[in-house]
Amino acid sequence: MPRTLDPAAHALRRDAFIEAAQRLMQTKGYEQVSIQDVLDAAETSRGAFYHYFDSKAALLEAVVERMTEAATTSLAPMLDDPELSAVSKLQGFFTGLTRWKEVRREMLLNLIGVWISDENAIVREHFRQNVAARLTPLLAGLVRQGNGEGTFDTGPALPTAGVLVSLILGANETASRLFVARQAGAISFEEVESTIAAFGAAFERILGLPAGSWPIFDPEILHRWFD
Repeated sequence: MPRTLDPAAHALRRDAFIEAAQRLMQTKGYEQVSIQDVLDAAETSRGAFYHYFDSKAALLEAVVERMTEAATTSLAPMLDDPELSAVSKLQGFFTGLTRWKEVRREMLLNLIGVWISDENAIVREHFRQNVAARLTPLLAGLVRQGNGEGTFDTGPALPTAGVLVSLILGANETASRLFVARQAGAISFEEVESTIAAFGAAFERILGLPAGSWPIFDPEILHRWFD
């Protein structure tokens, strides 16, 4: 008879690999972590690993997906708060993301070069799809509220939220490439600042906010990441 799969046990075993990998990546960096390191940390066999993941890249994708879920879940209560205005929620959304990244700064910096490599193009696409699925309905509620308050001036909330998510993903990937270029001395901080500011201006236009009313990043935060 075929073996019956216990979904809960399967999820727990898979999560054990992801948790072990995330801890190792935080302390050693992705490139320094081997599959054997993960096996040792999880106290399991290579065969068990390949039952859940077909490669180290697949494990990276699972780690990033888990981090994305944690980040979006942490923002949901704020976005659902009926006492906050849409503008406050918008600011809280980006402040929350920034704070979440600051706590994991070293790990994220270690991942950037690997993340933007050609070898991880499929992983990045899966990441985009996952983020879009999670963020679009959250931001649609924010856009709907802002239009109702008269703060925003957009078209239908759901497609507008989809555009905003695309812009967020574009800003995230652009920031990664800017970081690599900045570390190589290929661009100035002013080029970083002007590029990021262009994303902020695009957000303002999409939401119908006055030009210059909503800077997307504090210059001090940019200096911490890029200098």
